Amino acid sequence: MEKEDLKIVNKGLEDEMELSGYRLCRWKLVLVGLGGLCTGSFLFLLLYWMPEWCVKATCTRTTVRDADVALLRSTDEFKRWFRARIRIMLAPGKDPYDNLASQITSPQANDHALNPSDSAPGKITWNPEDQHVRYFTLHSTKYFWNDSIQNFEVLKGLEDLSMTCSSVHSKHSAGLNKNQQEYRRFFFGLNEIDVKVPSLFKLLIKEVLNPFYIFQLFSVILWCTDEYYYYAMAIVVMSVISIATSLYTIKKQYVMLHDMVAAHSTVRVTVYRGENETEEALSTDLVPGDVIVIPSNGIVMPCDAVLICGTCIVNESMLTGESVPVTKTDLPNPQRDKKGGDGDEIYSTEEHKRHTLFCGTNVIQTRYYTGEMVKAVVVRTGFSTAKGQLIRSILYPKPTDFKLYRDAYLFLLCLVAVASVVFVYSLEPVKEIIVKSLDIITITVPPALPAAMTAGIVYAQRRLKKVGIFSISPQRINICGQLNLVCFDKTGTLTEDGLDMWGIQRAEDGRFHHSEEKADDKSLVTTKFVSCMATCHSLTKIEGQLSGDPLDLKMFEATGWILVEATEEETAHHDRIELTYVKPPNQLLPPPVISPEQDMASYMIGIVRQFSFSSALQRMSVVVRQIGERRMDAYLKGAPEVVASLCKKETVPEDFAEVLEDYTKQGFRVIALAHRRLESKLTFHKVQNINRDQIEKNMDFLGLIIMQNKLKTETPGVLEDLRRANIRTVMVTGDNMLTAISVARDCGMIQPQDRVIIADALPPKDGQAAKITWHYADKPSKLSNKPTKLEIIMEDGHSVDEMKTPEQYHFAMSGKSFAVITEHFQDLLQKLVLHGTVFARMAPDQKTQLVETLESVDYFVGMCGDGANDCGALKRAHAGISLSELEASVASPFTSTTPSITCVPNLIREGRAALITSFCVFKFMALYSIIQCLSVALLYSIRSNLGDFQFLFIDMAIILLIVFTMSLNSAWKELVARRPPSGLVSGPLLFSVLTQILICLGFQIMAFLLIQELDCFYNCSAPHHMDNSTEEEPKERIMNDVNTTLFFVSSFQYLIVAIIFSKGKPFRQPSYKNCKDEPFSLVCVPLSWRVSMVLIVLGNTLVSVFIEEGIDMFGTKCLSWLCCRQKKVPKARYMHLAQELSVDPDWPPKPKSTTEAKPAPHPDDCSYQIEAVS
Repeated sequence: MEKEDLKIVNKGLEDEMELSGYRLCRWKLVLVGLGGLCTGSFLFLLLYWMPEWCVKATCTRTTVRDADVALLRSTDEFKRWFRARIRIMLAPGKDPYDNLASQITSPQANDHALNPSDSAPGKITWNPEDQHVRYFTLHSTKYFWNDSIQNFEVLKGLEDLSMTCSSVHSKHSAGLNKNQQEYRRFFFGLNEIDVKVPSLFKLLIKEVLNPFYIFQLFSVILWCTDEYYYYAMAIVVMSVISIATSLYTIKKQYVMLHDMVAAHSTVRVTVYRGENETEEALSTDLVPGDVIVIPSNGIVMPCDAVLICGTCIVNESMLTGESVPVTKTDLPNPQRDKKGGDGDEIYSTEEHKRHTLFCGTNVIQTRYYTGEMVKAVVVRTGFSTAKGQLIRSILYPKPTDFKLYRDAYLFLLCLVAVASVVFVYSLEPVKEIIVKSLDIITITVPPALPAAMTAGIVYAQRRLKKVGIFSISPQRINICGQLNLVCFDKTGTLTEDGLDMWGIQRAEDGRFHHSEEKADDKSLVTTKFVSCMATCHSLTKIEGQLSGDPLDLKMFEATGWILVEATEEETAHHDRIELTYVKPPNQLLPPPVISPEQDMASYMIGIVRQFSFSSALQRMSVVVRQIGERRMDAYLKGAPEVVASLCKKETVPEDFAEVLEDYTKQGFRVIALAHRRLESKLTFHKVQNINRDQIEKNMDFLGLIIMQNKLKTETPGVLEDLRRANIRTVMVTGDNMLTAISVARDCGMIQPQDRVIIADALPPKDGQAAKITWHYADKPSKLSNKPTKLEIIMEDGHSVDEMKTPEQYHFAMSGKSFAVITEHFQDLLQKLVLHGTVFARMAPDQKTQLVETLESVDYFVGMCGDGANDCGALKRAHAGISLSELEASVASPFTSTTPSITCVPNLIREGRAALITSFCVFKFMALYSIIQCLSVALLYSIRSNLGDFQFLFIDMAIILLIVFTMSLNSAWKELVARRPPSGLVSGPLLFSVLTQILICLGFQIMAFLLIQELDCFYNCSAPHHMDNSTEEEPKERIMNDVNTTLFFVSSFQYLIVAIIFSKGKPFRQPSYKNCKDEPFSLVCVPLSWRVSMVLIVLGNTLVSVFIEEGIDMFGTKCLSWLCCRQKKVPKARYMHLAQELSVDPDWPPKPKSTTEAKPAPHPDDCSYQIEAVS
């Protein structure tokens, strides 16, 4: 039954979960209640911490359809459990998209209409026989039961209907009436991203119920029973301060997030009700399907909506990180164009983002047909919007999965076990054994451990802040210390953000002219080439300043033309459509023939329609009309390969490929232009409704614009530092392949003498299997006779030589090839990414796929981008670094205020320092627990113990001071080839800890035995009490010279292990750069014994330092030799692949060879074979 009724919700998505149904069981509830009372509420706490146990202890398994409680488990690597109560609401129907006309008959509303959290419609009426709608809420998302699929699903919005672009216009452009709106609000709720700020009491309860504080409470009670009142009170004060600080921080974060969301969450909007009727309403009342009117003076969007009429200029910095305004055009309607009827496609916010206004983005201004309104259909509301998803990711982040944190719990359990064994020999009464066993647990898990473990991260975060790097996920700083591969975006990251015009190369009659430096020459002003440069862009004027894409700005400025946004009166005789005009300046015009005004007007060009740039299509186009001309023209610009494919063959020069290759090899950014004279039958209004595919064909090739994208001055130096540190660098860009390879060579990502193998993959076609053609990009330079070796470092310190041939090789591929290889050559993909260095023409989702593939072979991946199209990859990588200061940085764990990749080595250095600090502190805290445990065990043997103030002095004055001082070490000044270990459970680390335990044990036992052999054992340690009354017996037990000896020796041992564990070079700066007897229950000891204690401490110090240095130098090699003399199989997948490929005679593929996919008998089989092509 369990397997049959295990449902999957959010299938295929990041938050995919398994769902099981349970029904509350009364007798189980009674038993749990009794158990909670008998255990002093500890059982309730345990069930609170463990949702799975809670559900199984109080419920019985049933079908999901009949369940009262939903138990969910995430399918990712974390396997987290969630519990949700299934509720029932009464509604007129079960489908929010149903027509209500047949259901609204009863004049009286049902009293049980809505859950209290929902808004009561108030005006809607329905039949008494209402539908029961089952749902549950998890992470601010509602899941509704769907009878047709027999599962719970999330209602996101109109996209659930899989509507086509034409149906958006035909079925949803009229808006909703009041009843329909109220009915849909049952399911979608209020349109608000409600970040509730919990009360201090709720936060206090949640914080106090943390397992650590419960453990603290247990410890305090135990210490009080053992009469350690001062120590217990000190811990209580520490805990109260810690809780108060934590509450203040959490409350402040909630308030900041609430204020950020609430700033523009509720606005007044104009809702379109059909037949030109509108009404004012609050944005919280909007539901998917409503049509809103976008005001001409702009608005901050309260929802996700698709434009169906008009054009908007939008600032999307909140989502993309780019402050450059974007032009949003209305959604194409293929049915309005007879020829374009076949081009209808399913609407998607991702695919049609050029037509979608996203929640939280700022509409600056609108353009529209005179007399008509700019309208948009609401697609998604609340937490389903783009902004809502962003806020959800902040409110409910994924836990950080790092080996260090997993090993920490295992390590603590081992310490508790070791400490418990120490007391087995004790022949005390059972009660004493139980108390002492519990006491040893409190000693083994020190109260300062959580603070100690986070101290290094806090200090690292402060140091990063000083160099302009901010983090919203501090726990990831440790993970940065493990990075061994970093992906870089090209434009704006490795190279300068802006482009400089290098020149133009026009083409006429199928031949190229010589390249020209300037486009603003008088002789070119009347050419189609310059007209295309002046019109084919998405620039607009905002407050009198030109604004838009930097590339468009450079291109337009190079022409010297002027952009004029005409007023309504000026366009009254142009079919009342508001146009943008461009015109050349007077100084570029030839002498006037008739009159200056008339001649000037004849050069003005009006932009009738824009087809915005699409990264998927890699092009943009415009339809224009020159004043005085009857026919219109179309201009196109885009990637040269794409533009050439849309042009007539006879207009494309024969040497097009050679000329393009020559420019791209030099690292230039090349853009191609094309033109087409449109048919005279196309009117203004027909052009507004036509599909872009009808315009972008049979073009005349005009030539190339050559733009220079200069490397940032710091780029080569940073990449060289990373290369020396054995950190792989990969370029992921949307630019041309050869341009990307050229930039990779220029910046040192690919060395001059290295080979670049291009993998050109083609999908199956005409019955032929998918295949990859391999060819070398160019001949490497022979300047260096000694090829540079890139080594993959193994866990045991050895390396796998990746350089099998005399030259190192790199794979390069385009986004299209990457898609084919991902689909048809799955088992080859991992081998390719092992040496893949350049990935060009990559779409945003492909960048994310690449990061996932690299992580699948066990790389620790960093991603550095400018935030424009890299948000998905930045979020998916182990460490995403955004070079944008804007709100989009919320999606990235790290943000650099300096738009430079120098932040990458800084972050890795600080990550390594923080990671080593965590190891040092953990090792120290472990030794501190064991040292104290050994001291207490030895004192127990003579029925003594450490005093209250001794415990207090050790924990407060020594341990806390040492821990926070150990964490002060800043990062080492340069990156080294070695990486710190990733986990606590490693041979050298455990060997180090165990040897220091034995050394400390040995010297404590030595001191313990020697003090007992002294003749003056009782001479100077007479009890300070009046008589032998039982009241003074505990003091006598504590105040003796064995106690004093062990206290002094152990105190120095804490300092010794702190010094030897506080490692400096090569990951941190050295530590020297950091910048009364009665209360402590001590007794006077002879001078000779004081000298003996000093000698014991010195001996302990010398032995500890000698052993630790020896482990650092020879431990790894000795352990690997002792444990397994045969060659070790690497744990990391990429190391294993490197070993395999180093003995593969067919790898890398030879030039001019082809790899074909074999026909697979099973769908999951992705075999391939390599064939040489003659």
